[in-house]
Amino acid sequence: MGSASSSYRVIYLDVDGRIQKVVFSRFCSPCDIKELFCTALGVPRNTNLSLLDSSGAMVSIDPTMPHNTERSPYRVVPMTGGQLADKEELFQNVLTQVAEQFSRAFKINELKTEVTNRLAMLEKRVELEGMKVVEIEKCRNDIKKLREEMASRNNSNFLEDNKKLTPRRDVPSYPKMLSCLEHMYHDLGLVKDFNINPITLKRWLLCIHDNYKNNPFHNFRHCFCVTQMMYSMICLCSLQEKFTQVDVLILMTAAVCHDLDHPGFNNTYQINARTELAVRYNDISPLENHHCAVAFQIFSQPDCNIFSNFDPEAFKQIRQGTITLILATDMARHGEILDSFKQKVDSFDYTDEEHVTCLKMVLIKCCDISNEVRPMEVAEPWVDCLLEEYFMQSDREKAEGLPVAPFMDREKVTKPTAQIGFIKFVLIPMFETVMKLFPQIEEAMVQPLRESRDRYEELKQIDDAMNEVQKKKSENLTIGGKKK
Repeated sequence: MGSASSSYRVIYLDVDGRIQKVVFSRFCSPCDIKELFCTALGVPRNTNLSLLDSSGAMVSIDPTMPHNTERSPYRVVPMTGGQLADKEELFQNVLTQVAEQFSRAFKINELKTEVTNRLAMLEKRVELEGMKVVEIEKCRNDIKKLREEMASRNNSNFLEDNKKLTPRRDVPSYPKMLSCLEHMYHDLGLVKDFNINPITLKRWLLCIHDNYKNNPFHNFRHCFCVTQMMYSMICLCSLQEKFTQVDVLILMTAAVCHDLDHPGFNNTYQINARTELAVRYNDISPLENHHCAVAFQIFSQPDCNIFSNFDPEAFKQIRQGTITLILATDMARHGEILDSFKQKVDSFDYTDEEHVTCLKMVLIKCCDISNEVRPMEVAEPWVDCLLEEYFMQSDREKAEGLPVAPFMDREKVTKPTAQIGFIKFVLIPMFETVMKLFPQIEEAMVQPLRESRDRYEELKQIDDAMNEVQKKKSENLTIGGKKK
């Protein structure tokens, strides 16, 4: 009993003269605690807060913050832009210096002004013309030309190999990702073919972004990567020549929504810990069912319903198709789904609805776990993010006395051991099966997986050799100690 109670912290807050009690696990991240405080204060969860003790001193918002009592509550103050300015000054100075370097090299300021003005004019035209399809199509083509113009002026290989910039994973460019997702829907013809209101599409994507949590791995960046890979497979495999546009719409929308409101702890934890989600969905794919529920709660808002022009029967088809694909991302069903696809692939029939649905399920599974298809400098940081999320879960499972999977235990797993088995026995067999239907993915997707497998096997050999040397050193020291 003692160990269980010590896993939780109790903090008292002064909220407009009212004492608010907040209880949280000592394994919570600072972001989780800050969101609790925002809820207690009744402000948006991304609001920056300042925590003050009874003497007016600032207190760090994290699991180790000093304990207080009802008589000495902390005061929570939302921070204004002016208060944040000092903290951001150093970061802004660095950004300014980088921007100046780029501007001198590529005259980006002039280009930026030109592009900004032209894009502003195009967006105004879309709104003033009432989102007419012809006008939107013309604007989209103009925007595409602008992007090509920027790409031609901006050589991506301008840095020497030893001076490459590595973006930090915790400073994502969300507006750019949202813009790219929006472009994918336009480029695939979905906005035009289904008369989707472009402004509603923007609002929906913003709402989607706000409903992904800031987990190390299962966050909005992951949503973007999965959807971008789906877009790439649709284009590379010429799926629009084989699927209906409704199928393409389902594939893209399921990819966008597939991990909505993911809590950062997998189904095994939900079931073993008997969480509310596990109870609600009877231990059957609790997370995936939750992602579906959140997705259609968003669609139920008129301002975010990109399907508002569909008749009830068509919407029912979209809803069922999207749910089927999101539920297919539960890795507990991996063997079942892949075996079913293997039975169909040699005599695949695009006129058979069951065959097409099975292929769509495999496609979203490929996209969901496709990081190792990407270049090493992109893929490897995602392994770090995933392991960080795994370790957070295993630490909590140990504290709560729950079973811990070896591949999540920070004391047992290494990056090579984590990836070798997954690439060899999950990724490569699945992508090679898809390759039977679409040989064009071998060079772009299957070969990178094989190279990644080989690289991690080499890393494991190095690790094993170093461990063996260390073991012999320890044995020699032990023998030397005994002789003395």
